[in-house]
Amino acid sequence: MKLMRKLAAAMALALAATTAQAGNVLVVLSDADRLDLKDGKVFPTGFYLNELMQPVKLLLDAGHQVTFATPTGRAPTVDANSIDPMYFGNDAAQLKAHQDLLDRLALTSREKSPVVSLARIEQQGYARFDAVYIPGGHAPMQDLLASPALGRLLADFHGRNKTTALVCHGPIALLSTLPDAAGFVAALESGQAVRVPQWIYRGYQVTVISNQEEEQAKPQLGGGEMKFYPQTALQQAGVRYRSNAAPWTANVVVDRELVTGQNPASAVGVAQELLKRLK
Repeated sequence: MKLMRKLAAAMALALAATTAQAGNVLVVLSDADRLDLKDGKVFPTGFYLNELMQPVKLLLDAGHQVTFATPTGRAPTVDANSIDPMYFGNDAAQLKAHQDLLDRLALTSREKSPVVSLARIEQQGYARFDAVYIPGGHAPMQDLLASPALGRLLADFHGRNKTTALVCHGPIALLSTLPDAAGFVAALESGQAVRVPQWIYRGYQVTVISNQEEEQAKPQLGGGEMKFYPQTALQQAGVRYRSNAAPWTANVVVDRELVTGQNPASAVGVAQELLKRLK
């Protein structure tokens, strides 16, 4: 009996230690389901399945807590173009496993989605979270890049040196911390060259989907054209851009609290770096 009590106590301590080490990661998604292009054209989009679900699965499998948010609390949309085995090593079983997890989480359900608004996250307090992760898909180009609520969140994480991880088009969200993000975006859309004298991420080494990759993926837009490319935007804002050696190969760049990945192939690498920092 005494031995059983000792074993039970040891198990309880082990469980407590595991729980204590678990991190709470905030995943911020766009709630846009389209990207406005030049000449009034519209591209249906959302988040890329692998860029969201590969990191989320790794985080959950490691015992971490994940909280999901969008600017308005609206359920996000998956980009139909991303539901493809090519983004999962051409492994149909891996694609299904990540789709099944997305379905269990009900993230895209208009009725059951657990996502909350960034205003709610601010009310709860940023101190609850150990890291933030922002996946890509074109949707962040529609709203996250100029979201004042996201700008406040990222600025708080920057000030506290808390891990901020972003992949593919996700790093465009860093622009939300600019003193006048909306004005900067409007200038880019009108084709003006803009430079920012002061910015919290100025001089950081950062990656994002490259101009070369955007050009190669242009047929996906169905004849449309983006108003500007994220690489150009971030460089004009003041980052030091680092690209891969060959298009579409994985590239993860780490500089201080920032962890950025260049393209869909970089999602797992970003997640692995995030997991290292949560230990």
